[in-house]
Amino acid sequence: MARSHPGVSVRKAQYGKGLFATRRFRKGQQIGEISGRIIHDPDYGSDYCIEMGPGGSMEPSAPWRYLNHACEPNCQLFSLHDDDDCPPEDRTIVLEAIRNVQPDAQLTIDYEWSAENAIPCGCGGPNCRGWVVAADELHLIEP
Repeated sequence: MARSHPGVSVRKAQYGKGLFATRRFRKGQQIGEISGRIIHDPDYGSDYCIEMGPGGSMEPSAPWRYLNHACEPNCQLFSLHDDDDCPPEDRTIVLEAIRNVQPDAQLTIDYEWSAENAIPCGCGGPNCRGWVVAADELHLIEP
């Protein structure tokens, strides 16, 4: 069962479920701290995992696991720890609005996947890259 978090709700989205704002967020405002299970396996991967730097990934708990990709997202994930030597379990990952977000808007991030993991994108944004891939790796995708 999804844990309640102020300011967000999980609802039906274009593809499955998505995370939506239930109130306004200002550009630069922290929306929430991402929580989840830390995985210490360099080969681990899932539809939801977040890279935590060398040595680990996080399998985010609800509601954060429902953050969907957009080529022009309204949010970003960032670490409160600049130290690359900080173990994954000691890192704090936060979701931050990168532009003003209105109530009922879907909260999205740019997954920035490597070209080898890219899949077709359906975000529908005016500047959609056509692929869920890091912008600087788009040229590596063969049509």
